[in-house]
Amino acid sequence: MVTLSSDSRNIIGRGPPLGAGLFFLGLVSVGTMMLDHRSNYLETVRMWMGTAANPIYTVVQAPSQAWGWMTGSFADRTELRLENAELSEQLRVARVKLLQFDSLRQENLRLRQVREASAGVGGRTMIAEIMRVDVDPFRHRVRINKGADHGVFRGQPVLDAFGIVGQTVQVDKYTSTLILISDAEHAIPVQVNRNGIRSIAVGTGELGKLSLPYMTVESDVKPGDLLVSSGLDGIFPAGYPIATVSKVERNPAETFALVEAKPLAQLDRDREVLLLWAEGPAAAAPSTAVEKPAATTKPAAATTPKPATATPSTQPKPATTTPRPATTSTPASAASAPSAAEVQATAPPADATPPQLPPDQPLPPPEPQPE
Repeated sequence: MVTLSSDSRNIIGRGPPLGAGLFFLGLVSVGTMMLDHRSNYLETVRMWMGTAANPIYTVVQAPSQAWGWMTGSFADRTELRLENAELSEQLRVARVKLLQFDSLRQENLRLRQVREASAGVGGRTMIAEIMRVDVDPFRHRVRINKGADHGVFRGQPVLDAFGIVGQTVQVDKYTSTLILISDAEHAIPVQVNRNGIRSIAVGTGELGKLSLPYMTVESDVKPGDLLVSSGLDGIFPAGYPIATVSKVERNPAETFALVEAKPLAQLDRDREVLLLWAEGPAAAAPSTAVEKPAATTKPAAATTPKPATATPSTQPKPATTTPRPATTSTPASAASAPSAAEVQATAPPADATPPQLPPDQPLPPPEPQPE
């Protein structure tokens, strides 16, 4: 007969203390977050988690897509005709502007060739569709349907038909997340297209307003000025429109003026955006400077050998820069006269270069000739 044993202890008190387990899990969580923030060890894990969550995004978007398909299928025929006529008119206007832009581009290329400068303009683009918008009012971020499999990379510039939209901050396998230029955590270097004054445009958390907090009171900026990207951050190419100045207030008692701008991109209306792959700068031209040859030692001036009066043959007199020139003696006595071997050993070679003295050291006095 099986008997069941009863334990009077509480179920909670049988295992390890809950406080210790909670403390251990908290340490593990904090350590994991620090490692991910400093070294990006969990970038691959995050990418695969985003890939696993992609079906969930698809399921969530399915009802709205189905409703859009149904309403589009049963649209009024007259409305479609009006929309088609409006789009045709916009297409004609866009083609005329495109012809003008192409002419200006060709002229710009010719001028760059004359100046022998780099002509790296434009780049490869790809259209992406916005799938989801972040509902947090303090975070202006959207998700698009292009990811690492399509060549998207982190920090890639994103535009629309009117100006710069933002850049990618997170890239998954099939999708990516964009941060808009109006986000409070985003900043972009800009310059005034009219006079070239550079500054930084910071997001304010409002879709229709950017702030330029570092524009001084003396800066030549006024409402209506066009702000374009300066390209100094290495992310956004130079010359792309960003916003127009909408408000300028100057207080003589303050160092910086209150400058606000309105983004040109349709941040609250875009359904499609443009991913940009900017072309790299042209290769630098090879240097035309000619290397100077290595400095050569100036040969000593040739001197005419001075014949001695006592002997028919003497050694040539060395240059005056030699500290101890060779001397000859008369064969008056066999004991004092040097042999031919000694004279040849002590005499400097004909092609030898005499040592150079420092410019501030005086020349040694010549040694007197023995009588």
